[in-house]
Amino acid sequence: MKIVFLGSSSFGLPSLEAIADSRHTLAGVFTQPARPAGRHRKPKPTDVADWCAAKNIPCTEADNINTHQMRDKVAACGGDLLVVIAFGQKIAQPVIDLFRFGAINVHASLLPRYRGAAPIHWAMMRGESETGVSIITLAQRMDAGAVLAHKRLPIELDDTFQTLHHKLAALSAPVLLKTIEAIEAGQAEYTQQDETLVTQAPRLTKEHGYIDWNRPAEEIANQVRALCPWPGAQSVYVSAQTGRSWRVTICRAQVIDQQNDIADIPGVLDDHFNVICGWNRLKILEVKPAGSDTMSFEAFARGRNTRKGDLFLPIDRVLQGIGL
Repeated sequence: MKIVFLGSSSFGLPSLEAIADSRHTLAGVFTQPARPAGRHRKPKPTDVADWCAAKNIPCTEADNINTHQMRDKVAACGGDLLVVIAFGQKIAQPVIDLFRFGAINVHASLLPRYRGAAPIHWAMMRGESETGVSIITLAQRMDAGAVLAHKRLPIELDDTFQTLHHKLAALSAPVLLKTIEAIEAGQAEYTQQDETLVTQAPRLTKEHGYIDWNRPAEEIANQVRALCPWPGAQSVYVSAQTGRSWRVTICRAQVIDQQNDIADIPGVLDDHFNVICGWNRLKILEVKPAGSDTMSFEAFARGRNTRKGDLFLPIDRVLQGIGL
């Protein structure tokens, strides 16, 4: 089978490599254009473009895959099946219609749960014990296509977004190849999603990283591990002695099972420098102060003469001028 691949991020690389190494023909690769990145805003190619360059495989940048010009380039590949993984553009029906077997997509959740741009983040933030990948047909509504395959994966307590992203990307490749074989053999089963079970995983903003210390420690810990490295679980550390403050991203944290007294104030450090939360407490292990490298909280605390009564304030309160 001749396969055309549309993708941009590193999530699709294991599947792209599996297709290239299979008995099938990689007939064409399309990706997003290079975008300005870094301090000097130099154009940075996508991960897929970099992979193709390293393999000497032609790769076409498409600012809009649905234009007549780009559609003609896709058609020229003569593909039988379109595979789309983390491409970053909606694919219009005229592009899908170029392929006799249509188009399929790899999505990093167990659909119909967590439709949207950030399924891994939201599964972790919601405290799910498992997630997985789904192979679906492309539909004009986001992630609403028929399901051809599911593969489940437990979410471990020490998983972060990065570790889970890597696991799911690797998991996708053999599931995708098996699905392609079933499509070619006419044995694929197409199951419509149950719309009553749909949950959403919308695109993240910086505000999703703002920590509310009134929430249970377990929810905050899930926020920390789900949002590293971006947008990061953020708060403002304030020295009770000097009044100085530092904006920090909390990179690693651990739940401490300790009930609070009625006088305990969420966000305040206790005798052991654990942060009082709405329920239980949070032991902070690593932080990244704004403009600095990641460091242990122990090193951070030494440099600021941390003591009981110091506190973390929600960033939104600080921005509103409340509490400082």
